[in-house]
Amino acid sequence: MEEEMHTDAKIRAETGTGSSPRGPGCSLRHFACEQNLLSRPDGSASFLQGDTSVLAGVYGPSEVKVSKEIFNKATLEVILRPKIGLPGVAEKSRERLIRNTCEAVVLGTLHPRTSITVVLQVVSDAGSGAQLLACCLNAACMALVDAGVPMRALFCGVTCALDSDGTLVLDPTSKQEKEARAVLTFALDNVERKLLMSSTKGLFSDAEGSAPSTNQSLPRSSSSAWL
Repeated sequence: MEEEMHTDAKIRAETGTGSSPRGPGCSLRHFACEQNLLSRPDGSASFLQGDTSVLAGVYGPSEVKVSKEIFNKATLEVILRPKIGLPGVAEKSRERLIRNTCEAVVLGTLHPRTSITVVLQVVSDAGSGAQLLACCLNAACMALVDAGVPMRALFCGVTCALDSDGTLVLDPTSKQEKEARAVLTFALDNVERKLLMSSTKGLFSDAEGSAPSTNQSLPRSSSSAWL
């Protein structure tokens, strides 16, 4: 944990990120990423966005337990560790969404009967659950790249919020999330720009919830994943 906190502080100092002011509307807070930080994992990355920071480590492809072995592809696991305490229901839900997103892009058939494990450690969390999910997705992607895991595409996570009058706010703060009537998190690939995953909370119309680059409308107050 001391190494993780030191890494987070180093990135903040080098990039000047943090709770800096930004213009209204569709603008992102400062973000930073650094790879190959840890020696034990096969790949690692730290992703910092605003006041949220996540450290990711990837192990594998490596030997898998017989009980978890899949004969025609790699077994992909995601472990999300909160900053304090033990993982709860929220962490397990995020693990499932992140795993489904990774499985959609990782070429697991190239490494059958093996294990690929993604471990995510929350270093700092501003209290924004949706932003934390997006940050975890970005950290996982960068760590998979650093580990050399074959993927058909890269992916990214982004969060947006709809306020009471329908204005779209990209990368909302925890305060903006609490005041919003709907918060949406998407995972998109960089090749076909398809929707890989969506997690939504609140009420919004079909037109407001339409995912970019698709003709599908997202359901209201739902959480789901597409492969």
